[in-house]
Amino acid sequence: MAQLAVPAAITAATHLMRAAQWTAATDLLRATTTDDPADQRALSLALAEVAVDRDFAQQTDHATPALAAAAEALNALPDTTAAWDLELLNLRKTYSGQLFRASQQPDTGGGGEEQDPHRDRAELAEWADRLRERAPDGVRRGMTCFYAGVIADNLLGKHETAFACYTETLELGEAGGDDLLASLALRHLGDHAHTAGDLALARQQWERSTELRQKVGHLLGALAQQTLLAVLLRDEGDAAGSRALATEVHRWSGQVGLSFISNQTAELMG
Repeated sequence: MAQLAVPAAITAATHLMRAAQWTAATDLLRATTTDDPADQRALSLALAEVAVDRDFAQQTDHATPALAAAAEALNALPDTTAAWDLELLNLRKTYSGQLFRASQQPDTGGGGEEQDPHRDRAELAEWADRLRERAPDGVRRGMTCFYAGVIADNLLGKHETAFACYTETLELGEAGGDDLLASLALRHLGDHAHTAGDLALARQQWERSTELRQKVGHLLGALAQQTLLAVLLRDEGDAAGSRALATEVHRWSGQVGLSFISNQTAELMG
């Protein structure tokens, strides 16, 4: 029987995940077997990460059972860093759920299932801050700093706080040599520049973010960035260029089931 080392399988699955091939990534990880409890824990965490990533991209719910399975593996063999990684995945999943609810059901001040969304969002921000303080290394700190930023930006409307978080995220991503982390920061710093009317700075930051995402093979991220570049072309007065880029992104995003990008680009196509 052919055997594949667990770290190699996880690395390959990560590349598949970034290429928006979540089913293939999951199948690879599930087909990788080991008797080593540490490797079993690592596989469970990797499966949970693929599920969380897919849920954000496609607004599904594959992560709930995967996160529970990872928690069981961690209970069987505790580890401080692995526990931190699992907590970050839970934070990401919770943030995704609140972000989708906020976009689909804007807060009107009435009752409903979520009686006090502002309290829930504030608690999520506090959770991110606590996790950031306990980060075992700079890159992990940068990732939680990024999530603290998007929570502040997208859920709480605290844009100055968010900007400071993105700035720190970029510093930590560059210091740690993590291109994906740096690209996340640049995307959102560029959004702040765009909102402020500084189109030149927005272009510089968005183009660099796009390049970094292409470098690491992050398809969803690259398409999301190209969508922003189409927005920028429109704002710069190049309507034809904006439509052309949006059309290509729309075609590709439709093929991999990224409905939110398909919807954004459809609007840009006019």
